[in-house]
Amino acid sequence: MGFLRPKAPPLPPMPIAPKPPPTVAEDLPSETQIKIAKMIANKKKGFTDTILTSTQGDTSEADTYQTTLLGS
Repeated sequence: MGFLRPKAPPLPPMPIAPKPPPTVAEDLPSETQIKIAKMIANKKKGFTDTILTSTQGDTSEADTYQTTLLGS
């Protein structure tokens, strides 16, 4: 019986949205542009330092033999 429940209170007004940051790199100050460029370079360096093989993959010979204790 939905008509016996009290009505919900009205919602509070929405807060004003903050001003978005500038998205174009030319609009930023020069020291901020340099800082962003350094951060991007550090991120790229960290990613490429973890890649240890080339595009051909691991070309070393795999160990496919298995030693046993039988007959030794």
